[in-house]
Amino acid sequence: MKEIDKLAWIYIKDKQFLSTRSKGKDTYYIPGGKREVGESDEQALTREIKEELTIDLTPESITYLGTFRDQAHGMPEGVQVKMTCYEAEFTGEIQAGSEIEEVVWLNHKDKEKSSPVDQIIIDWLKAEGRIE
Repeated sequence: MKEIDKLAWIYIKDKQFLSTRSKGKDTYYIPGGKREVGESDEQALTREIKEELTIDLTPESITYLGTFRDQAHGMPEGVQVKMTCYEAEFTGEIQAGSEIEEVVWLNHKDKEKSSPVDQIIIDWLKAEGRIE
């Protein structure tokens, strides 16, 4: 079975979580991405978030939240995505970066707008009392 290894930054404010929609897409994704050769989780997450949201994660604040797996959105059946999720503080102002068309705040009722693995994460955040 093929597995896509991705990292995600979970940012919650007022019981809602930050999500993004890439240009030309109709599905929302929790910000993050894939690591490049030789990158640690922290390095890859920091780079991806800078590219997507124009902010700088504070390295010493990066905290592991959990790892989630599901069918990869838009991929052939059996291709899984493994999403390793972190929280972190940041500096700067969140804005859509080069590949991002829209930055939104969502809650549990919006989960159908998100990818399958994100829906599992959203359910977990709700069960943990982190989002509405």
